Amino acid sequence: MEPIARIVADIAAEMRGIAERGTVAFYIPPLASVPADKFGIAVVMADGTVHAAGDADEAFSIQSISKVFALTLALGAVGDQLWNRVGREPSGSAFNSIVQLETEHGIPRNPFINAGAIVVCDVLLGRLQPREAIGQMLRFVRELAGDDDTIHIDETVARAEQETGFRNMALANYMRAFGNIHGDVELVLGTYFHFCALAMSCRQLAMAGRFLMGDGRVEGHRVVTARRARRINALMMSCGHYDNSGDFAYRIGLPGKSGVGGGILSVAPGIASIAVWSPGLNEAGNSHLGQLALEQLVHRTGWSVFEPRG
Repeated sequence: MEPIARIVADIAAEMRGIAERGTVAFYIPPLASVPADKFGIAVVMADGTVHAAGDADEAFSIQSISKVFALTLALGAVGDQLWNRVGREPSGSAFNSIVQLETEHGIPRNPFINAGAIVVCDVLLGRLQPREAIGQMLRFVRELAGDDDTIHIDETVARAEQETGFRNMALANYMRAFGNIHGDVELVLGTYFHFCALAMSCRQLAMAGRFLMGDGRVEGHRVVTARRARRINALMMSCGHYDNSGDFAYRIGLPGKSGVGGGILSVAPGIASIAVWSPGLNEAGNSHLGQLALEQLVHRTGWSVFEPRG
């Protein structure tokens, strides 16, 4: 196989030359102002080496990628009891769809669509106050990334989401009507919006994903059990890209989670943790160039989980 450093550099150069870059998330004002010409990629190998290119050290709003970390915290808090309130199936619908909640009695299909992530926040608030839950999330991600200083919650983004998140408000209130939101809806949503407003770089995000690449461990420290890491990866594979998840698995063949800020966290189990960022989105709300870059990476490395080994 070619050296990873060369592959990463080549991919960044190729992405810079692509004219079609998708559309930025215009419905959240701070995200709408991010230049569409940004592209970053970072790959953290199992041996700890990091290969990065492009805008890999520029912070961006990770948005729904935070759902991976929120899910990890909720499973740590209540274990498999979580699945009484959230499903584990692909939605087949847009990330903010309300349609299935009526027929499925207020139980979201999975923790990576907006409704499911709102329930996850409600679960965390069953034991913590909002300020405590937000602080716990920030400390957790900083610890995973090995960065105590620059990873932060962008209050401008959080405020903008609170001012424009009417559909999320509808989802939360609808689930409350079914008894699947237990706490104060406004507090639950405020926590959810702050989670989505986490800002970090590709390098930091790839570092934070190492525990999913490393069977639940980071540098000898166990974050989750190996079984839980595998199950989170399975959910990322089947549900991490909303109604585009099947196509992502078909084209790339890695567990991954996207966000409308243009980031994607992807995992090659036992091999690498990968983060890409380009703010232009495709019609499903996933980074257009990010997916192309990951497809190129898998093509040149053979890292797909469906690739024969040995």
